[in-house]
Amino acid sequence: MGFFSKLFKGGEDPANTLVSPVDGKAVAISEVSDPTFSEEILGKGLAIKPSSNTVYSPCDGTIDLMFDTGHAVNLISDSGIEILIHIGLDTVSLKGKHFKTLKNTGDKVKKGDALIEFEREEIANEGFDTIIPIVICNSDSYSSIKPVTGVDVKKGDNILSLEK
Repeated sequence: MGFFSKLFKGGEDPANTLVSPVDGKAVAISEVSDPTFSEEILGKGLAIKPSSNTVYSPCDGTIDLMFDTGHAVNLISDSGIEILIHIGLDTVSLKGKHFKTLKNTGDKVKKGDALIEFEREEIANEGFDTIIPIVICNSDSYSSIKPVTGVDVKKGDNILSLEK
């Protein structure tokens, strides 16, 4: 996209901008207490300390994998961004308890579609960190990944912009 088209579009390409899938506090991925995420082993991104109990799609795309346990979902945006949204840390061990999936692997989704409901308070009461890492699994495909961190976000707020 050229300089003038960026200028007149407000500077961001909507196809390469992800919105928040949940209400909460956006923080740097380095603040996640699991090295798989904080050391960007799976890719770059950010995390959200949730204040709500539903995860929504951050883009238009397809569900590549809805985990049976409901603790995580992989999406591929219509523009090719590979996104992992992981609800809490080590929550796979809950075996689906406190999670309800609303979509399935292979489903086409629109930005803002509800994907997973989770019982944040119950998960925390069982001793789990409820932070939600949002990881770009094909980070190497982008020259720049700019997360919004250190602020409260609402579902639908821009949180990540990517450039090829």
